[in-house]
Amino acid sequence: MSLNILMNAGPWLAVPPGGYGGIENVVATLVPELRARGHRVVLASVGDSSLPVDGLVAAFETGQFRLLAAPYNASCGIAPAHLQAVVHAVREAEDLGRPFDLIHDHMEVVGAAMLGTVDGPPVLQTLHWDLHKHPDFYGRFDGRGRVFFAGVSQSQIDRAPANLAGQTIGYVPLAAAQTDQRPARPAEREDHLLVLGRITPLKGCEVAIRLSRERGHRLVLAGPVGGLPDVAALGAALADPDSPVRDYPDVRYFLDEIAPHLDGDQIRWIGSVSGLAKDDLIRRSRAVLFPLQWEEPGGTAMVEALSLGTPVVGLARGVFPSLVEHGVTGWIAESEAELAGFLERLDELDPVACQRIARQRFSPGAMAVAYEALYLEVLARSRWSTPAGGIGLEDGRQDMASALAQLSQ
Repeated sequence: MSLNILMNAGPWLAVPPGGYGGIENVVATLVPELRARGHRVVLASVGDSSLPVDGLVAAFETGQFRLLAAPYNASCGIAPAHLQAVVHAVREAEDLGRPFDLIHDHMEVVGAAMLGTVDGPPVLQTLHWDLHKHPDFYGRFDGRGRVFFAGVSQSQIDRAPANLAGQTIGYVPLAAAQTDQRPARPAEREDHLLVLGRITPLKGCEVAIRLSRERGHRLVLAGPVGGLPDVAALGAALADPDSPVRDYPDVRYFLDEIAPHLDGDQIRWIGSVSGLAKDDLIRRSRAVLFPLQWEEPGGTAMVEALSLGTPVVGLARGVFPSLVEHGVTGWIAESEAELAGFLERLDELDPVACQRIARQRFSPGAMAVAYEALYLEVLARSRWSTPAGGIGLEDGRQDMASALAQLSQ
């Protein structure tokens, strides 16, 4: 089986991202595996994406993430401009006699909305976000047998509006790039806890700070604020009287709830990290904290931490309980008080077991097999085209069942 796939990552960050980037990291992990399995993958992203692919579609030379948190009237044209380039690429491929078999879309709401209104190949949109955010859209959208959805966890699909759930054909847990690095030994770890991801109320950053201060733990916050990657970028934006960033919700949250507690020692914010520096930061942390204030659907950072052999501790919300083996790879808390208590029991968790189990459950290869089977399901349901290879629909469904069983063990 060989498919011609248009992978739409969106215009927000390069693939792979230079620092923070949940969806972009997922795409960067998935695409090489798909290509290794013989598929042709054209990436729709931004011009400075460096992921090896079979073609690149871009409306913007660089990522537009800095504007993602801007007021609607300052950012509403970005996604349509990107999707216009995607539609043009679809038309051009048809004119050249090599049409795409399928579009795999990762753009929140607008991807399905726009791609669902034009004729073209079937669409599978991965739902990376809270499905209650857009009830008017998800409660009414009709994919007309051509646009389908995949979740990133069963808990996410369980919370989906009925109309959306009826058009969702499965879920694929997120994966993390595997590393040859062994887990850090106790003597190699630094005496701090880590919160990884953008600084936002949803991640419970202020909860992590409060518990760390109460219990005497050191804490590192690693992630962007309002699309700004580090202290220098945030400071420059705040110093500019014409910059609107001070009114961004995440920036306001940072200034009001986070910044007053930063002392450069016990509580630190280091901005975004990437590559080997990010891996090293995770490996040397005692644990990664997830005091979630929302129903996290996918949990990329959780998978990354476990794959590097670092335990995770968090509240029992969203996908977290399904990714963690309580008392083995992490601690699952029902309350902030219980979470605080588990911070004193980190030494009971085995980093070697964390990494071994993560490699079994969250490998990029297993994610690719599961998506491959969903692609076949989309093609069969839409009747757009027939895969050129020798794998039939029933084989694809069996592959999907096998992959999901492996990922859920």
